[in-house]
Amino acid sequence: MIRHARLPDVRDIHKMLLTYAQDGQLLGRSLANIYDSVRDFYVYEEDGVILGVGALAICWADLAEVRSLAVAPGQQGKGIGRGIVEKCLEEAVELGLKKVFALTYQPDFFKRLGFYDIEKSELPQKVWGDCINCVKFPDCDEFALAIDLLEKNQNYVINEK
Repeated sequence: MIRHARLPDVRDIHKMLLTYAQDGQLLGRSLANIYDSVRDFYVYEEDGVILGVGALAICWADLAEVRSLAVAPGQQGKGIGRGIVEKCLEEAVELGLKKVFALTYQPDFFKRLGFYDIEKSELPQKVWGDCINCVKFPDCDEFALAIDLLEKNQNYVINEK
């Protein structure tokens, strides 16, 4: 089941993100930061155990980011990450956003969901926000991808280029 995160989920979210941050696969987040943004998060829960997390972070009037996407080790390939991203995109449409982006080391995953490659320079709010504090800045080796959205019966659709 995918649902919005709740305050009791924060420590589990932090632990899952820390697992991948220690390997350099995603940007770590402090407990305080996760508490501050808990409303941005979705969790995939099965039998009371959180097996996946991800967030939709609003960046600007028409732009948001899918961030902090992580699936528990051994649970990849089961549709958990896909489901979380789809929930994020559905919410983005409901909010009236036109574009959602992701910075990732897994570009093929996002491309299967309709995202396309973009230049990081197209994301000035992101670069001067979170990225400036990253240990890899300015030599980031993540891939930048985006998806264009249009509203259609409360389901997200890809704006064909």
